[in-house]
Amino acid sequence: MHSGPSAPGDETIKWLSVSAAIASISVVGIAIGIGMPLLSVILEGRGHSATMIGLNTAMAGLASIVAAPCATPLAARFGVVWTMLAMIVVGAVSFIGFYAAPDFWMWFPLRAALHFSITIVFILSEFWIATSAPAAKRGFILGIYATVLSLGFAFGPWLFSQVGSQGFLPFGITFAIVMVAALPVLAALKESPRIDTTPTGTRFVGYIWLVPMATAAVLVFGAVETGGFALFPVYGTRIGYSEADAALLLTAVGLGNVLMQIPLGLISDRIGDRRHLLMICAAIGLAGMVALPFVAHDWYLTAGVLFAWGGVVAGLYTVGLAHLGSRLSGRDLASANAAFVLCYGIGMLLGPQAIGIGMDLFGPNGFAYAIMIFFAGYLGLGAVRLGSGSGRG
Repeated sequence: MHSGPSAPGDETIKWLSVSAAIASISVVGIAIGIGMPLLSVILEGRGHSATMIGLNTAMAGLASIVAAPCATPLAARFGVVWTMLAMIVVGAVSFIGFYAAPDFWMWFPLRAALHFSITIVFILSEFWIATSAPAAKRGFILGIYATVLSLGFAFGPWLFSQVGSQGFLPFGITFAIVMVAALPVLAALKESPRIDTTPTGTRFVGYIWLVPMATAAVLVFGAVETGGFALFPVYGTRIGYSEADAALLLTAVGLGNVLMQIPLGLISDRIGDRRHLLMICAAIGLAGMVALPFVAHDWYLTAGVLFAWGGVVAGLYTVGLAHLGSRLSGRDLASANAAFVLCYGIGMLLGPQAIGIGMDLFGPNGFAYAIMIFFAGYLGLGAVRLGSGSGRG
């Protein structure tokens, strides 16, 4: 089974491939960063309720879940690069569609098309990176990927703050940014990884359980990241912080995320079994939430805890992806990457619900309690997997 451009034992980083995949997905990250607030602000300006705005936004998670099983068959049939290019065009055109669509109902299929295409691009770019990075440097390369992607997500809202939500300009800029993502992909056309067209016999759902320490890690990360970012402003104001101070605390989480992924990736390359590092990340995630209610009265202490917490917890994604790449190759790796992104989507759906229920039941501290449950569950899974001596996942 062909596992892509990196031959076994080859320790050379395929920089053209890595750069193409990272550049394309980071540009898509910028587009998401500007698109999410832009669409919400426009809908609110048109008088739609928060519930309806949330319902429309939820199409993103559902579209991701539907898209995940489609990524490998599409790429096997049409090629990784051509599938990515087609999805980039679909995403860009869908975004222009929001500007052109006069009726709210039209935004639902448009949101579905946008996030279906984005999900495929995410899955295939991660597969491309994993096959282009030699085993000994996979964590380092994925650390660069996670760092640049985080910067892209952060740049998007800043760009939105500069161009605003009026007229065609924000849509035109986003369309142009997404189309720019096609250029590095085209440049690396000849280094595109190939996926075996013969199905492996493993059903898609089976890939979720194939390397469970990786897929569970990204589910937990998706839950605590999405739920945490969505509800932390509410938590912050309920314990007495201003909106601005609560927003700055979220910035501390984001800074930790950006600054710590490359160091965590480098550490993961020096560890024989990355599952131990995943367990450490989850344990620090749990400890951070245990500490939060005790330090929350002091803004600076809280910022310090959240900076470290945000950086280490994001390692569940980076190290989880590296662990996946170290266990599988070829079509199996592409399908497992898709399952990995599917689990992230499931986490996106579970996290906000669980944290919201926690805060309704237990007051502000329910925010930390709900997040603790996710980390405790992961640590329990890890104890079982490592205790049983399971070699693969």
